[in-house]
Amino acid sequence: MADTMDFQRKQFAFAAHIRDPQHNPAPDGIEDRRMAIYRDLFFNNLLKLISNTFPVLRKLHSPERWRALVREFMVRHRASTPYFLEIPQEFLAFLEHEHAADAADFPFLAELAHYEWVELALSVSDKENDLSAVDPDGDLLDGTPVKSMLAWAFTYRFPVHRIAPDYLPDRPGDTPTSLVVYRRSDDEVSFMELNPVSAALLGLIENNVAAKGGRELLYELAESMNYPDKDAFVGHGATALEELRNAEVLIGTQRP
Repeated sequence: MADTMDFQRKQFAFAAHIRDPQHNPAPDGIEDRRMAIYRDLFFNNLLKLISNTFPVLRKLHSPERWRALVREFMVRHRASTPYFLEIPQEFLAFLEHEHAADAADFPFLAELAHYEWVELALSVSDKENDLSAVDPDGDLLDGTPVKSMLAWAFTYRFPVHRIAPDYLPDRPGDTPTSLVVYRRSDDEVSFMELNPVSAALLGLIENNVAAKGGRELLYELAESMNYPDKDAFVGHGATALEELRNAEVLIGTQRP
């Protein structure tokens, strides 16, 4: 029993040192040269994974600050998953809830991280559309439009899809940025910026539990927006519906 307890203490000391070598000494009796192999292996693997998942975020930081951010993640966060592909989501949760923000942080840090994480999440999602229940060529006005399960809509305070080293907004946009990120049938992940009307329409389609037709949804939307010429609104809406279908955000209409 004593040997077991001693082994566990060494395990805890080993793990604590790997996470935060600056504040946790290595277990007794282990040569530092050997510990350095494990320190570098763990950190560099994590650094590579996070850098590959968040390439824009990585480019916006100096190498030193980026490494410091990943180290802070190792020190502060306790992951709830053993799966490598889920670690980026843990990093996102850390940025949203645990990161010790300072004046040098970008104000869009967490939103940009979320936008970049969505691409990975969609690329590995095991969700599938039930195509047997969908008419891919159905009339989107008379029929009930069906949104792809691999099309995810989000609204951000910052225009995260435009952020780059030469575009670093220091305050949110005048209006929120609505995006739909989607995976096509060829497994390519793309995004589309939505205007307020298209964003509202896609929201109605997603929550259309009464299975209303596209025309009815558009009339309801025109009414809620006090649009004077509802027939013209429906005409513009029909074009928007076709654009969403061409992008595979919509996959057709419900079969009877």
